[in-house]
Amino acid sequence: MPQSHDTMMSPPIENLLDRVDSKFSLVTLAARRARNINSYFNQLGDGLGHMVPPQVSSTARKPLSLAFEEIDADKIVWAEPVEEVAEELSLPVGEGYADDDAG
Repeated sequence: MPQSHDTMMSPPIENLLDRVDSKFSLVTLAARRARNINSYFNQLGDGLGHMVPPQVSSTARKPLSLAFEEIDADKIVWAEPVEEVAEELSLPVGEGYADDDAG
């Protein structure tokens, strides 16, 4: 079990690392969610309503802090990425495509 150190970060990084398989996954997950939260706040005035609002109540003002709190509260869960099926189904170059410049 990792040792806990006094830090300014809340929730502690040790708690967050227990919810993902690596530091890279944690950074990727938190960054993606922070971008979603930022987009949500940016589109509020437009009335579009297609973005998911923050899932935790918090006094934090930064999207990344909100994302970390959502991960800590198990509102955002990391999942193993699905392999690209398109790569398996792709045709070799030149087969099955119409050339726009021809004819």
